[in-house]
Amino acid sequence: MYSPPRTDMAPTLAERYAELKERVATAASRSGRSPEQVLVVAVSKYADMDQVRELIRLGHQDFGESRALQLVQRASMVDEMQNRGRTIPSVAAARLGDPFDLRRRAPAPGEPPEVRWHLIGHLQRNKVKKLIGVARLIHSVDSLRLVEEIQHIAFKRDEPVEVLVQVNCSGEKSKFGCAVPAALHLCEQIETTIHIRVRGLMTMAPYSDNPEDARPTFDRCRELFTEIRRQGVVGPHFNILSMGMTNDFEVGIECGSNMVRIGSALFGEHQTIDEHAETEEED
Repeated sequence: MYSPPRTDMAPTLAERYAELKERVATAASRSGRSPEQVLVVAVSKYADMDQVRELIRLGHQDFGESRALQLVQRASMVDEMQNRGRTIPSVAAARLGDPFDLRRRAPAPGEPPEVRWHLIGHLQRNKVKKLIGVARLIHSVDSLRLVEEIQHIAFKRDEPVEVLVQVNCSGEKSKFGCAVPAALHLCEQIETTIHIRVRGLMTMAPYSDNPEDARPTFDRCRELFTEIRRQGVVGPHFNILSMGMTNDFEVGIECGSNMVRIGSALFGEHQTIDEHAETEEED
């Protein structure tokens, strides 16, 4: 069938996705790693569902939302779509093998690819109940009170929960996250819980037009990550360092990040500074 030539020059989602993977691979190479050692979380808060579905068809598995309610709604919509595509009774891929393994797994014959949802924004305690069993990884644990609420809900449901500790390595008053000196103690406290496993650290650098301005923040978080592991208060599962967004992810990877959160580089330009804004969730 004849397809008329494109008259616009805007890249397609598939083209942006290919370019992003190439940039990740190049940055990983500069840090002496392979691209498979860096996991991309597609921040879909500005994407429409058609874009989310297309990215899944392109093979992407990990999606991040800033708001708990939107994450739950979108996860339900994608799950319904996935169920329609099954040719055998559902056997969720997330239930196979190590439940704490974030590596990609090929779907079983007749199964659609596994889709994993990440809560990347600030989490209020009254939203925890909705997330347990839906969010694969919570990136924004920053207080003992939040840990206690997650443990309370997870214990009642007998459901393991994986989290990252968010650390305010930039010292900005506008940023959420525990203070740098408090991070080791918070990780240690999480390790004493039964149903929560701390997988690593997450931080956000100050927004800047110059990606290099993020390097001191990322270096500080990497040093903290290394120190917490050296202290022996966490196990070998403490292996995720989430640093870097659309405007600074290459610097984040160079500084040791193995998880980046990408929005506008995938789904089209909007005010990139808004990706760095942190606001309280609506009740």
